[in-house]
Amino acid sequence: MALLGRTAQGLFWMQRYIERAENMARLMDAGLRLSLTNLVSDGDEWHSVLTSAGVEQLYRAKYPDFDPHNIISFLLSDLDNPSSILSSIETARTNGRMVRTALTRDVWEALNEGWMVLKRRLQMPLRDGQLPTVLEMVKKHTSNMRGAFYGTMLRNEIFDFCNLGTFVERADNTARILDVKYWLLLPEHSSVGSSFDNLQWGSILRSVSAHRSYTWVYNAEYRPIDIIDFLIFNKRMPRSLAYCYKCIADSLDYLNEAYGTRHDCHATADAIRGDLMDGNVRTVIERGLHEFLTGFIADHNRMAIEIARSYRFYA
Repeated sequence: MALLGRTAQGLFWMQRYIERAENMARLMDAGLRLSLTNLVSDGDEWHSVLTSAGVEQLYRAKYPDFDPHNIISFLLSDLDNPSSILSSIETARTNGRMVRTALTRDVWEALNEGWMVLKRRLQMPLRDGQLPTVLEMVKKHTSNMRGAFYGTMLRNEIFDFCNLGTFVERADNTARILDVKYWLLLPEHSSVGSSFDNLQWGSILRSVSAHRSYTWVYNAEYRPIDIIDFLIFNKRMPRSLAYCYKCIADSLDYLNEAYGTRHDCHATADAIRGDLMDGNVRTVIERGLHEFLTGFIADHNRMAIEIARSYRFYA
C-alpha cells in the first residue's frame, strides 16, 4: 500500500534538512577556507556564501551590511533563517518525530541525540577560533544520522523517499558550492589559473571532503577543469552531480516498481541524468560554468517540485 502523502513528505524533508545542515556546514567551511587564503578580500567570500545559499534577501532584511560575524551567525544559528544549521536540525527532528513509526530505533536516536547536542552548542556564543570545531561537530552528528539510516533501514518505499531527500539536497548544494568558487569569488579573469586560484580550488575540494579522492584520480595536481569534471561528471564521487542523479533516478525507479506508476518527475530525472552521463567538462567550460550551474539548478528544482506533486506531499 502506498504511503500517505504527508508521511512521504515527512521522510523526504527529514533527510533534506539533515543533508542541508551538513551542506550548510560545508558551504561555511568553503567560505572560511577562502577567507583564510584571501589576503586582499574585504569579506566578499562570505557575501558569496550567502548568495549561493539562497538567503541573501533574508539577510538583507535583517542586517545593513555584510559583516562576516553577522553572516556567520545568520548561517549557523539564526532561527529567522530557515536554512541555518540550527533551523535545519530543528526542522529535521520535527519531521522525524512526525514519521517516528516509519524509522528504526537507531535512526530516531541518532537524529534526536544530534538535535539535542547541536541545539545546545549552537545556542551558545561563538568565540573567535571556534567556528571550525563547531562545523566539524555538525558534520560528525549528521554523518552519524546518515550512518544509522543506511545501516538499519529496510530498502522499501520509506527508504526511497528518504534517499530522494538526501540526494535532491546534495545535488543542489554541490552545484551551489561550485558556484561560490567560480562565479562569485573570482570574477576577474586575471586570477584564473594562478597559484592563488589553485589554492582556492583545493579549499573547495576539502570543503566537500573530496580532496583525498581527487588525488587518487588526478595525482594531486589542482587543475580547475579536472576539479569541475570531478564534482559534476565523476560517477563514483558521492557528492558529484552525476552520482546524485544516479541515486535519484534509482529511487524513482524503485517507487515506479512499488506503485506501478511513472510521473513527470521520472522523465525529468531521466533527462537530467542522461545529460550528466553523456556530458563532458569541456562542453561545460565552453558554455560557461555559471550558465551550466544556473540551468542545472532550475531543472533540478523543477524535478523536486514534481516529486512533491506526484506523490501528494501536501495532501
